[in-house]
Amino acid sequence: MFSSLLLTVDELIKEHEVSLSRMRVLEPLVDFIQLRVSNNEKIDLVFICTHNSRRSHLAQIWAQVAASYFKIPNVYCYSGGTVVTALHPMIAGVLIEQGFSVFNVSEGTNPINVVKYGENDFPIIGFSKVYDNSFNPVNGFAAVMTCSQADSGCPFILGADMRIPITYEDPKVSDGCANQREVYFDRSLEIAREMFYVFSQIKK
Repeated sequence: MFSSLLLTVDELIKEHEVSLSRMRVLEPLVDFIQLRVSNNEKIDLVFICTHNSRRSHLAQIWAQVAASYFKIPNVYCYSGGTVVTALHPMIAGVLIEQGFSVFNVSEGTNPINVVKYGENDFPIIGFSKVYDNSFNPVNGFAAVMTCSQADSGCPFILGADMRIPITYEDPKVSDGCANQREVYFDRSLEIAREMFYVFSQIKK
């Protein structure tokens, strides 16, 4: 893992706690992962929000990093939406600030980005897609709903073994405001803190 990213992770672990109410929200995801680990099964997680442009990407990326940090094997994280837009540039910006390497491999209205969290770690591919895009797993996954709109708008996710609502406020509310960078930065850390909590609970 990049040393710059480890600094962010160290601060998360030392200074931030997850509330009891959020622990209860996160418990079904802990249980899903723990069951798969105990059975030595592959763990596919698909994080879903409406536009697959902000929260779902952050959750996908931080969950993959947390799995790596706690050495939980066979974890594969994806993201998707109900419509296709594009990865918001502020997401790439805050991830770089927090220690990731992010670079673009395809231009256009829906660019493809590569996110690396370590020199030798497998990169995460980031682009906006619907949750049932062929890039994502077809079945056997946990569908983690990261926004209330997608949660209420998609009562059934085809192929999902479990559907888990873990919603976050959209940092989009700050777009065009003076505090935009701060809101995106803090939302990333909030999601990171909870994904690290989830994987810290897993017994190998």
